[in-house]
Amino acid sequence: MTFTKSVDQITILYGDRSKLKDLLRLRLTECGWSDQVRLLCRETIKEQGTLNCEQIVQNVTPKARSLVPDTVKKELLQKIKTILIKQEGIDL
Repeated sequence: MTFTKSVDQITILYGDRSKLKDLLRLRLTECGWSDQVRLLCRETIKEQGTLNCEQIVQNVTPKARSLVPDTVKKELLQKIKTILIKQEGIDL
C-alpha cells in the first residue's frame, strides 16, 4: 500500500478527510484560486469552442494545479502530518 493510500484511509477512518477538504476549499477561495480557475475554464471554452466537462477538466487541471499557492499546500501538509501523529503515532 502506498503512503498516499495510507493517509487517505487514515483520514477517512477518523473523519478528518471532510475537515481537510473543507479547509482546502476555504483556503483556495480565500486566495482567489477558485476565481482564477473559473476564468481558465471560460478562456478554454472561448479558445476551443464547445467542449464537454471532461475535456474542460483535462485542459484546465495542469494549470489549475500549478496555481495552488505554496502556503496552502504547506498548511494542508502540516494538518495531515498533525493528524497522522495524533491518530497513528507516525513520526514524520
